[in-house]
Amino acid sequence: MNRIVTVTLAAALSSLAFAGVSRAESLGMNTDRGIEQTLRSFQGNDFNVEQVHNWRNLDDEWTGPHSAPERSGQAVRDIQASIDANRSLAHRLNNEGVDVRNIVNAEQAADGSLTFYVR
Repeated sequence: MNRIVTVTLAAALSSLAFAGVSRAESLGMNTDRGIEQTLRSFQGNDFNVEQVHNWRNLDDEWTGPHSAPERSGQAVRDIQASIDANRSLAHRLNNEGVDVRNIVNAEQAADGSLTFYVR
């Protein structure tokens, strides 16, 4: 019985340690600088595009999800410039019918995928 408790406790502690590492890595990924860096280097195809008025958990029809910070005008321009600097990402967004000038926010998920919010 003691061996089972020991193994169970060790497994639980290991899970907590790994959860802490993934959380620590994600703390800055959606800050203004963090998302800009991600957008400049993003090479995947794992992204989606959401309309601002379709965001969940709305306070009204123009506010976004509580997890995505509202960006200042300068931060929005910096996000757009970061996308423009990544020609392959800009090309893939264009192929999806997304005008970079309509992107008002971007957010990276823990799995590395991106969500672009457009007006």
